[in-house]
Amino acid sequence: MSKAQTSIKTEDGRVFYDMAVADNPCFACGACCYHYRVSFYHGELDSQPGGFVPADLTSPVTPFLACMRGTENGHSRCIALQDNGQCSIYAQRPSTCREFPAYTTDGDANPECNRLRKIYGLPLRK
Repeated sequence: MSKAQTSIKTEDGRVFYDMAVADNPCFACGACCYHYRVSFYHGELDSQPGGFVPADLTSPVTPFLACMRGTENGHSRCIALQDNGQCSIYAQRPSTCREFPAYTTDGDANPECNRLRKIYGLPLRK
């Protein structure tokens, strides 16, 4: 695992990843923020008790799922992705984003990152 990426085990056994601001390979990329529908359990919305994702930046998917606006159908930009490639709600991003590692456990770039970077014409990571 890269020094830039830290892993945090949740009480329910999931692993969330946080990146340092310096050396964050996701900044100036955002390929996954363009490619995927970012859907998650609606209990993460700040309109729900204990929620933290800004509800005004989301759209309903089902009675129990929400997604980040802009990603409803995939292959379009997440509303939280800024022009500089940084997430405007990084500290409040949904679990879907928190669970996506930029690095594998051996410290290599996540192969999915490079697959998406290739699709969007971005330089591959090593």
